[in-house]
Amino acid sequence: MLENVFPHLQLNQLWNATLETLYMTAVAGFATFIFGLVLGVILFLSSRGQLLQNRTVYSCISVFVNVFRSIPFIILIVLLIPFTKTLIGTILGANAALPALIVGAAPFYARLVEIGLREVDKGVIEASRSMGAKIHTLIFGVLLPESSPALVSGITVTLIALVSYTAMAGVIGAGGLGNLAYLEGFQRNHNDVTLVATITILVIVFIIQMIGDTLTSILDKR
Repeated sequence: MLENVFPHLQLNQLWNATLETLYMTAVAGFATFIFGLVLGVILFLSSRGQLLQNRTVYSCISVFVNVFRSIPFIILIVLLIPFTKTLIGTILGANAALPALIVGAAPFYARLVEIGLREVDKGVIEASRSMGAKIHTLIFGVLLPESSPALVSGITVTLIALVSYTAMAGVIGAGGLGNLAYLEGFQRNHNDVTLVATITILVIVFIIQMIGDTLTSILDKR
């Protein structure tokens, strides 16, 4: 029955492509969370009126973030080909897509982290500072816990963006569902393969959104 509806679809190809997409999204998502969190915290603390106010540091990181989150991802992949080849040894495969995915997503998430930290009640921050809280206590004891709903919401949006990035990366040989939809579907005029790959991507996105919304609701104490 399945062969009649999707005559060109091979389940093993679909399964492998799905695993590659999940692998790229998970690894890049984890690295994006770490790097984006660090950049976002530094942006917040070095901004005007904050504990480590430093115009030079803020301006430099802000320019870096704005530049790399503004470059279209497909162009970013091409720009990073020499770096990727040096780091990974190849420009093909799921691992080769990771540098571009991280560089493209981390600045985007960093800005969301900064916005989330700005939403923390200033009274709570001032109270902690007046009690002599050190930087690490302020960060891990106040800022991150208080902004956790916004941070989870932000990483949810970023992970969904990463799924779309993996699809674009697949077009130039990174593997995954994007590669399946383009090479096996579009180029061979197998519309059923393209359709199933697209539906699978949508399912992944819906699952990520559902998990993110659930975690945000649990963490939100308002």
